[in-house]
Order: sequence, then structure tokens, then C-alpha cells
Amino acid sequence: MVVAALSLEVIVFLFVLALFAGIGISALGPGGIFVTIALFLLAPISSAEVAGTASLTFIFTGALAAGLFRRSGDFIEGFAGEMAIILSGLSVVGAYAGSQANLVLSDIIFGYLLSIFVVAVGGIIIYRELVGLEPSNHFQVVSAGRRRLTLGAIGFGVGFVGGLLGVGGPVIAVPILVILGVPMLASLAVAQVQSIFISGFATAGYVLGDAVSIPLALLVGIPQLIGVVVGWRVAHLVEERRLRIVLGVVLVVIAPVIAF
Repeated sequence: MVVAALSLEVIVFLFVLALFAGIGISALGPGGIFVTIALFLLAPISSAEVAGTASLTFIFTGALAAGLFRRSGDFIEGFAGEMAIILSGLSVVGAYAGSQANLVLSDIIFGYLLSIFVVAVGGIIIYRELVGLEPSNHFQVVSAGRRRLTLGAIGFGVGFVGGLLGVGGPVIAVPILVILGVPMLASLAVAQVQSIFISGFATAGYVLGDAVSIPLALLVGIPQLIGVVVGWRVAHLVEERRLRIVLGVVLVVIAPVIAF
């Protein structure tokens, strides 16, 4: 049993980190990625099992967060309903393709790819906040057909990366949607729905490859669900700019550790 091979200190650390990761999922978008990083660095499992196990937990965090954001009316903003359908539909193809690509990756290559992705996300977050990059309002000015084509491309790309690295969808989708002019809360809401489909199809691919640890998924999944509820409250109460900068800095700092 994988969990039995972990020390008590590591088990406690994973539990606490997963709690804060859950808060990040529903408060900022990038949050679940810390679970993927921790499993890769601390758990005695392959990179495929890291991605598969993390993806399994993101099905449930996405479902819970989507229900909470629906309850608070955040799907009413902008084109949220349409975005959720298109992003989710195209992301399932990318997610399954990404999971199959992961199964042929070595742990070393997975580590490098995860590190590059982490530093890229962190760098984009920091740049956007420090430079004061304004949303483009892209979806407000383009035609419906062009908007849907853009969403489809984003959906496939987010799905592939999410399935390949086991990082879910919000970590990628939320920054992209915000930059394109989608309100923050609507972006979070849409990304949670997409996460269900990305993680579901990615997990299916990893299950076929016998690369999912149920005990580890329970260890990090339960505290994530608790954190999601807290993060949903935070998203509606706290100004998130400083939190995003801190998150970006942490991601950039931790990236070299993942690679080496």
C-alpha cells in the first residue's frame, strides 16, 4: 500500500498542503497543481501515477466547486454557460490524448515538463499583476463563431496539458479567460466545470494504464474538498491580487526543485 510507505510527517504534510491547494482551486484557479508537485516529489510512485491520482481528485473538486459557483450565481456572467459547454466538450479529447502521451514519458522528462509548466504559469501570473495587464475584452467584440472557435482551441489545449501533467483545468484556463476579458468569478466557475471533464477523461486513460492510486487519492482528495468550500468563500470576500502575486512567486521558486 503506497500510503503505508510514507512517513507520518509526509502524510501530515500532504494532508495540509492539499487543504490549501483546495482553497487555491476555487479562490484563484491555480491550486491543485501543488498536489501534483507534492505527489511527484514525495510519493514513491511513477509520474503516470502522479498524474492519474491527481486527476482523480480533480474530478470531485471540480464537481463541488462548480456546484458552489452555480449556487452563488456566477454562471450568469458573460458567456459563462456557453463557455462551459464548448471548453468541456473539446477538452475531453485533449485530456485523453494527454494521458496517453504521459504513459510513454519517463519520470525525468515528466519532471522537466512539469517544471517548465509551473514556472510559465507563475511567470505569467507575476507579469500580469506587476505590469497591470488589462483584459482584452476579446469575447465582447468578436463574432459568436470566432468566439466559439477560440474557446474550442483553448479547450483542446487546456485538456491536453491537464491530462499530460495531471494539473487539472483551472490552473491553465482561469488566467487565459481572465486575460480575454471574462470576469474572475465567471472564469473560476467555467474552469471548474471543464475540470470535471478534463480530469474524468484523463483519469480514464490512466486507469486503463493501471496508473491511479486510490489510497493516495483519498489522502489528498478529502482535504482538497474541504479547501474548495473555504476557497469559494474567499473568492467572494477577498481582493485576490496580492494572493495571485504570492502564488506566482511560489511557483517560480519551486520549479527548479521539481526538475532536479
